[in-house]
Amino acid sequence: MTKLTLGSLFDGIGVFPLAASHYGIQPIWASEIEKSPISITKRHFPNIYHLGDITKVKGGEISPVHIITFGSPCQNLSNIGKREGLTGSQSSLFYHAIRIIEEMRCATNGTYPVIAVWENVMGAFSSNNRLDFKAVLESFTNTEIPMPTSGVWANAGMVRGNDVDIAWRLLDAQYWGKPTLAQRRRRIFLVADFGGSRATEILFKARDLQSVFTSCRESRLSSPITSRISTQKARGKIPIIRPFQERRMRSTAKEKNKKGFQGSFGKTNDPFPTLLAGSVNNFSFWYEDEEKEGYIRQLTPLECERLMGLPEGWTALGHKDEAISDYARYKAIGNAIAVPCSEYIMAGIAEVL
Repeated sequence: MTKLTLGSLFDGIGVFPLAASHYGIQPIWASEIEKSPISITKRHFPNIYHLGDITKVKGGEISPVHIITFGSPCQNLSNIGKREGLTGSQSSLFYHAIRIIEEMRCATNGTYPVIAVWENVMGAFSSNNRLDFKAVLESFTNTEIPMPTSGVWANAGMVRGNDVDIAWRLLDAQYWGKPTLAQRRRRIFLVADFGGSRATEILFKARDLQSVFTSCRESRLSSPITSRISTQKARGKIPIIRPFQERRMRSTAKEKNKKGFQGSFGKTNDPFPTLLAGSVNNFSFWYEDEEKEGYIRQLTPLECERLMGLPEGWTALGHKDEAISDYARYKAIGNAIAVPCSEYIMAGIAEVL
């Protein structure tokens, strides 16, 4: 049996390779330009060949792989950005990934890659008057795709064109993993099958996932959410932990809007807001009936790793045992992909191929 192989574009800290390796898929190469993420990936996958800048990669000259994954830059698509869309300087790099896929398929007589996986923010559904997602679908199928009658892209769907089978689905990290994660992180995952009609089976079929790991070898015993709202009493009191919306908190404080400020604090059962590359999430903590003794603090890089389903310490060191700064860790984790979501897709690909 041929071993399945994977290439990771816009690799970041190697989440797709990590998920793939859990299901017997071998990562072969990666493309990334950020220094710290490259070093982190090299530490965990020393045999991966690093291609460097995606704009200089030629798909017909690199090792063919069964699967190409890419979470292209989302800055111009995000709802909190300027919404420049796929024409923006960063998000337009999406087309280089499409070019590499086409060049590889041309060089291998349409054999490789068999599957492509694209991940991006929910804002890709609506940016550029909803034309960006239409452009994404047309880029994979090389055919015109009509806009939905409703004028709005559904959170899940499928299209087919020129023998390319495509399915997409919005996955929220807070509902994935064993145990589930405690972060609200909604991302579009699109699967393109160039060799059959298996995209829907990969993306919509229910299947079991492995447990979230505390290290490369140990299974997590408790999730962030269970430790966060544990009913075990400390000092005879129940700890209360509430993540809150920092952006809303700052704006309402500036406006002296007391009601709005209070509304920025979440409830005990609420998931953490989406981890972002440019900021650190805060949360409030106190013991029951001792609100005045409470305090606010930031999530640590370790806690951020847990919220993404990463092995603990995944981003702590580079391949030369150099310490990665907290700033670089926060940025890398905020740009990363939730592990259980990518594992679900890799499990599906391994199953159908």
